[in-house]
Amino acid sequence: MKTLADIFKHSLKEMYYAENMLVPALRRIADAATNDQLKVVIEEHIEETTEHIELLRRIFPLIGTIADGEKCLAIEGLIEQADVLFKDASEVALNAGLLAACQSIEHYEISRYGTLREWARILGYEEAHSVLTRILDEERAANSKLTNLAIRTINML
Repeated sequence: MKTLADIFKHSLKEMYYAENMLVPALRRIADAATNDQLKVVIEEHIEETTEHIELLRRIFPLIGTIADGEKCLAIEGLIEQADVLFKDASEVALNAGLLAACQSIEHYEISRYGTLREWARILGYEEAHSVLTRILDEERAANSKLTNLAIRTINML
């Protein structure tokens, strides 16, 4: 990768891969959660994640490339970390751990989408910038829901 445009395209493909990996992973997390409020927040985010895949798919032709994913080791690690929590955890520990795993995923997405949005602005990809701003705002909102749930319910022992 020699140019910022190359890095942007590569990183966008990684996030496309990540979002596609997250749909089944979030379903597993929602299924494992025993707190109804946590299940609802995760299920809402599954819908948003599915929409993010479609939004990302719209960006690729705008930047002259095809919509395909490139393996994202970071998201695979975060998903693997969440999957470990499904085994032998008490109910309290399970829900707190799953919520923390979801927040780790959100923080990663917020970081990546913030960077991608800024690169889109620098590269003059105005429509991509707009789409990435929308996705970033939704990721921040999802993280806020998780934070509020942690403070109000899940982390109250």
